Amino acid sequence: MPRFLRSVRLALHPAQTINQHFLREYILTTSISEKLIARKARLRDVGEMARIVNFYAAQQQMLPKTHLQLYENLRDFSVIEDAEGRVIACGALHIYWENLAEIRAIAVAEGMNRKGLGTLLAERLIDEAREFCLEQVFCFTYVPKFFNSLGFIQVEHSVLPLKVYNECFQCPKFNKCDEIAMVMQL
Repeated sequence: MPRFLRSVRLALHPAQTINQHFLREYILTTSISEKLIARKARLRDVGEMARIVNFYAAQQQMLPKTHLQLYENLRDFSVIEDAEGRVIACGALHIYWENLAEIRAIAVAEGMNRKGLGTLLAERLIDEAREFCLEQVFCFTYVPKFFNSLGFIQVEHSVLPLKVYNECFQCPKFNKCDEIAMVMQL
């Protein structure tokens, strides 16, 4: 059973395809006492994903994402939706190389934080990385305590290969990055 489901009950969604992991939807019952679905993101989710991510970006807690960035990277994203179909959390696994990927843009809707949703989503992304047989995942974050609780360790930016900085050239904080680099061996 995937790590992100160890603390929750699993029921298969009627639309689930057993042999195609990346199309599977899981109905999660969590401490917030409502059924939630963890699944890969869809085109219709982009507006809510942008709203959630950019709420934290406005508070300088993460980097902003444009709709274009979200559309271009949609296949990387997973979401959690509530019983009414509203996206309440999102996050992405972006593969850089045969053995390396970044976990990025994990965000939970305002009012839904501190309920374990970010952890469920992060664990889902880590399990996805394991299914790809990746050796390491990394992140850049302003919340190292969260990632440390998942098993990430803080490292110097310089230990990551230069390829991961490709997108940094478009970042508003290029050359003055204040995010913390963290890695996890899988």
